[in-house]
Formats: sequence, structure tokens, C-alpha cells
Amino acid sequence: MTADTAAESLTRLAAERVDHRFKGLPPDADGLTVAELAGQRRNLFTGGFATPVLALSAERLEHNLKLMETYAARHGLAFAPHGKTSMAPQLFQRQIEHGAWGITLAVPHQVRVARAFGTRRVFLANELVDAAALRWISAELDADPDFELVCYVDSVRGVELMDTALRGATRPVDVVVELAAGEGARTGVRTEAECAAVADAVAATRTLRLVGVAGYEGEVPKADTERVTAWLRRLVALAADFDQAGRFAGLDEIVVSAGGSAWFDAVAEVFAEIPELSLPVLKLLRSGAYVSHDDGHYRKLTPFNRVPEEGALEPAFRLWTQVVSRPSAEQAFVNAGKRDAAYDLDLPFAQVIRRDGAERPATGVSVTALSDQHAWLATTPEADLEVGDWVGLGLSHPCTSFDKWQLIPVAEADGTVVDYVRTFF
Repeated sequence: MTADTAAESLTRLAAERVDHRFKGLPPDADGLTVAELAGQRRNLFTGGFATPVLALSAERLEHNLKLMETYAARHGLAFAPHGKTSMAPQLFQRQIEHGAWGITLAVPHQVRVARAFGTRRVFLANELVDAAALRWISAELDADPDFELVCYVDSVRGVELMDTALRGATRPVDVVVELAAGEGARTGVRTEAECAAVADAVAATRTLRLVGVAGYEGEVPKADTERVTAWLRRLVALAADFDQAGRFAGLDEIVVSAGGSAWFDAVAEVFAEIPELSLPVLKLLRSGAYVSHDDGHYRKLTPFNRVPEEGALEPAFRLWTQVVSRPSAEQAFVNAGKRDAAYDLDLPFAQVIRRDGAERPATGVSVTALSDQHAWLATTPEADLEVGDWVGLGLSHPCTSFDKWQLIPVAEADGTVVDYVRTFF
């Protein structure tokens, strides 16, 4: 897909008509295109938006994009942020504009979305053994010489299945051997000897090409700095051993990849120690949650807590809800629940209250439970909360926040909505 075609695909998103599919948007906007609605620059609080409505902060979103671009460049890292976080091609494009090498994805459907919007480089962080998906990927590679895809392999059996599905392909699929993060961790090859066996199996095919090694340090059992660093050094040593054995002959570069959103400081430190190999090394970081960050899980885990001199990510999400019941002095209910808010890691956090255009901290208000369409609030005596008030909730875990909303307003600090982000889950 050419750059012009990719731009046209993104432009078509702006031509989509607003209707009942998109919750939270103004009912009187039905029939407008997304571009027309964005051009009206409506205010999130006075422009007819209906609660609950999830919004992204325009300023914080841009801050996070710039910060990780700067961080990766400072540490000599290529960056392929994990697109499963947002599944939003507009954000993929902005990440690429902010220096990303490409986009990491987890499953074939996500690759199809990315390709539909012109993503040229994909790191598929999973072993792919589905024959239909492999044939589609092979056809994409054959049809577009500019398309690059790198995929995990973690078993000899997986290599055999991939090879069978890809027979007749013009271009081989580039693969990296996934080193498991430890015994009892998620996927990946458990020992270096088994890694060599998988690499040998790849070398015996014409349909696959070994280009490096990779893994996910977030799965290290009982992860701490010492354990994560030790595993990352195993990964680097594996790359060096493979290189010494001549497994990367004929390549332009060797891929060494790791990096979720909790330990990218350790990745940067260890990858800086990679010895000189026979070829240049593409040191590929894959952190994805940074794009929106959050008010819970990643606020606590972000490596920037350990290296504050490097900067700080800012939570960009806020879910705006409305008080629909105040049955007692100790309890209230707002009109957003499990269908609207992430809850797999932490419950939402009551942050601010809006009444008559004025905003104040949600003192004495906390979320204690979620039903399908309601959040249960506990209120202390100092809580000033009435039916009709808007309550802004912070969220934990971006990956399960984006997936509940198909079209998300992007609002400036004063509430002016300047854009809408379309997701594809």
C-alpha cells in the first residue's frame, strides 16, 4: 500500500457518518460526518454529548507521544509500540510520525486492520500457526515489496505448520525465536538448547527466515529489576550465540526485541550492553500502554517512577458519567459500568465533579463496585454530590479501556473536542 493510499484510508474514517453505533456522541449529530462534527469544535460539557462518554486529553496524548519518541531516541532504541492497546489506526499513524519503526500486534485480525490503513512494518508478537492467516500474510508480502513483517516462533512443531501453510510463497516470512521469560511463564522456548533446535528447524525451510530473537520480560516470574535484567541478558546472549554460529548470514541487521510498559528502563540498560555482532542490531522496544497511560496499574508500574529525570507519562483518559441516584448520604450511583469502564485490574477512580460549569475534586467519593451499566459510589460526609452532577472517572489499564468505545472524542483542556479516534476491536 502506498503512502497516498494509506492517507486515503485514514481520510475515509473522517467521512464516516455519526449515528447510533457511537455511544456518548451528541444525538443531534446523527448524519454528520466525523470530519463535520470535529469541525464544529463542540464542547464536551455543553455541546450535547450524552453521558457516559469517554474522552482523551489532546494535550496529554501529544505529551506521551513526544516523551516516548524522545526516550527511544535517547537510548538508541527502535520503537514498535504495541497496537493492541488502542487498535486505532489514527494513533498508529501518530506513533509512526513520532518516530516509531512500526507497530507491534498480537493476532492476525489486528494485522489486517493495520494493513488496511497502510502500516508498513509489523512485529507480530505471537507464534502464528493458523494456515488461513499465514496465506493471507504471504499474499500481502508478495503483493507489496515495502511491507515488512516479523513473527515469533517458539516450537519446532510451529515451524513445521508455518512451513506447510506457506509453501509456494514468493517471499519468506521473517521470524524471531521467542525466549520464554522463565519456567511457568507464558509462551516461548524454555531453554537455549531448544531455541537452537527451533532455529535449526527454521533454517531447514525455504518459507521462513530467522532474523533475530525476542521475548517479553513482563512475564518474568516474581519480576523485579534483578530478575528482569538477568533474563534480558539471557536474551542478548542468545542473539550473540546465534550470530557466532552463523545463523544470521545474509541479513542486513539482527533483530533483538523486548519491552512492555513496566520494564522498558531495564530493556534500555541491557540493550545498551549488546556487544558488537557481525551485523547492525535493531534494538526494538515494544511498549504500548504509554499512548494513553492510566490512573492505576501503569501509573504505579511505569519505569519513569524509577527514572524521574527521564520525564513522566500523563494519564490521558477520563470517563465522564452522571449521578442518576443518591439513595442515601453514604451512597450514589452513576450511569457507567462494566460496559463502559476497564475493571480487570482496578476499579475506576472518582477524580472530579462538575456542576453548573464548575469543576472540583471528588473529595469523599470512591467507586466500590461496577454493575453492567452502573458504578457504585461510596460517599463520606464531606462529599458534595447531587443527582445530575457529572463525575469524571480515571481508569486503570488502557488495553481494556479503548476496546469498549468505537469513537472517542479528543478534547482540549477547556473541553473543546478537536478530533475523534476510531477503534477496531
